[in-house]
Amino acid sequence: MHSHDNTALIGGDLRVHRLGYGTMRLTGPGFWGPPADHDEAVRVLRRAIDLGINLIDTADSYGPHIAEELIAEALWPYPADLVISTKGGYTRQGPDRWKPVGNPAYLRQCVEMSLRRLRVERIDLYHLHRIDPAIPLEDQLGELADLQTEGKIGHIGLSEVEVDDIERARECVPIAAVQNIFSLTRQRMRDTLDHCSAHGIAFVPFFPLGKGDLARPDGPVAQVAATYGASASQLALAWLLHLSPWVVPIPGTSRVAHLEDNRRAADLVLTGEQMADLTARWSDAL
Repeated sequence: MHSHDNTALIGGDLRVHRLGYGTMRLTGPGFWGPPADHDEAVRVLRRAIDLGINLIDTADSYGPHIAEELIAEALWPYPADLVISTKGGYTRQGPDRWKPVGNPAYLRQCVEMSLRRLRVERIDLYHLHRIDPAIPLEDQLGELADLQTEGKIGHIGLSEVEVDDIERARECVPIAAVQNIFSLTRQRMRDTLDHCSAHGIAFVPFFPLGKGDLARPDGPVAQVAATYGASASQLALAWLLHLSPWVVPIPGTSRVAHLEDNRRAADLVLTGEQMADLTARWSDAL
């Protein structure tokens, strides 16, 4: 029986439940502007805390600013064990448009503004949302390291990176977490996951349900999930949780019912044989 511990230790001191919650969906179409249902967004955040979720992931670019403001509105003053992870260095030019800007002065502004919006004096986990290819990585991470020394950031993370990026980054600063697109039907970054596991870095899959495609009741995952007595999203998330104790998925949703369904994935136990079967079934679907 392949069981898993339901918590992970990020950066050596942030104890989190291994099923987090991602706030990207709490924004309008194209991740631009406010959510269609503001009150439901607030209910989702509060229900996440009720369900024992204590890692909430966000970014200044979601909305932009909308998701961070909603977190503060819904949850401040925060529970003592809540870990809020946010990101900066990714600018917005409109719905579904994004551009990395890693200028050190801009990154400092990102951190200062996130501190203000989230109403905190220190951000537990701060990700460089994208590496800006136009600016030396040492300059981007050096600024975050300065903010860390000043006590404004606890731990530093990366997003959408490959193994060589992680290694380059670790020459500058300790890296506590890496966020990459990864899911049952998108296993392309498996080497990154394995690298993180080997080095005690939390691997945080975003779009763990493939932007919701994996959760569809008429989709291919749903047919298989039925044989496990689970929903499609529960099976897809349980598969991630069983891959490595360093995997911390952050499924996002704008509805309480979906949040509750996702949360039950932590209770689904898969055997090694079942894991191998699921991995093989979708490993070609790159």
